[in-house]
Amino acid sequence: MSPQLVTLLLSWPEFKNPGRLWTLALLPLLVIAYFLALRLKGRTGIRYTNTAVLGAILPKQSQWRRHLAVAMSLCSLVALSMAWARPMGLERVPRERATVVVVIDSSQSMMATDVKPNRLDAAKTEAKDFINTLPDGFNVAVVSLSGSSSVRMPPSIDRAATLRAIDGIQLQDGTAIGDAIESSLSAIKQAPLGNDKKPAPGLVVMLSDGTNTTGADVAGAAAKAKSQKVPVYTIAYGKQTGYVDLDGKRERVPPDPKLLQQVSQATGGKSWSADSAGELKDVYKDVKSQVGYEEVRKERTAQYALYALAFATVAALGAVSMAARWP
Repeated sequence: MSPQLVTLLLSWPEFKNPGRLWTLALLPLLVIAYFLALRLKGRTGIRYTNTAVLGAILPKQSQWRRHLAVAMSLCSLVALSMAWARPMGLERVPRERATVVVVIDSSQSMMATDVKPNRLDAAKTEAKDFINTLPDGFNVAVVSLSGSSSVRMPPSIDRAATLRAIDGIQLQDGTAIGDAIESSLSAIKQAPLGNDKKPAPGLVVMLSDGTNTTGADVAGAAAKAKSQKVPVYTIAYGKQTGYVDLDGKRERVPPDPKLLQQVSQATGGKSWSADSAGELKDVYKDVKSQVGYEEVRKERTAQYALYALAFATVAALGAVSMAARWP
């Protein structure tokens, strides 16, 4: 039996008609009846004293085959009962619509050259490659993260304009992660409604390399994103040994993965770390697998019916093997 099958059967799903699970009450009754039948059979004496003749007439019964057939029959009953109750499960399907806000840190620490040619230019290149891989129907917005975060491009399906907005991001002072989250939430509200007059789900992909230095409370902004059901996926970018020279003074600018991880966890997103352009490219591939799909509740009746058929087939083969006289 495959590990996936074992996991599925051991994990109790939700059901559309849980009242139909009353059939599972038959299971212990059948088990008791089976053991009683075994005990009664053991007490029954044989009518033939000549065991040699009896052995020639009747084939030996394999105990393990009998037990296997019964066990598989009971498993089939369990799977059929669950299928009748219409089990529900989560399935990952491609998103049809979404609004993705790409947040790029533009603070002075992004001039560090630990990532060639520097953090900001490398981040822009990989962010543009990421945007080009998103489905054409996705709206994409761009927010620059600095001491005065702003929406550089409102949600749009115009990829050329979005890429130009990324190219226009320049270095600025300060790092206000909380402000960037709030700007992202504002950008999501600007996205056009769908044909059903409902907004597309919003997601934020934030790349930053520094510690928050100013602006709104990060925890408060993350709580606001959670209340609006907007997950924030964070990328801590740069090496711990990174540094910049400001006003004739060399300052270390290591990324702060702990803070970014707290943001992603608080909003239901996911966090990554990358200290090179190559790693950032791989991270964006993971990000795409997250934002490009959604979990949808679907009925799994057919799946459980298939398992019931598999158990019943094994039980039938066991019964046939006991009835047949093999040469």
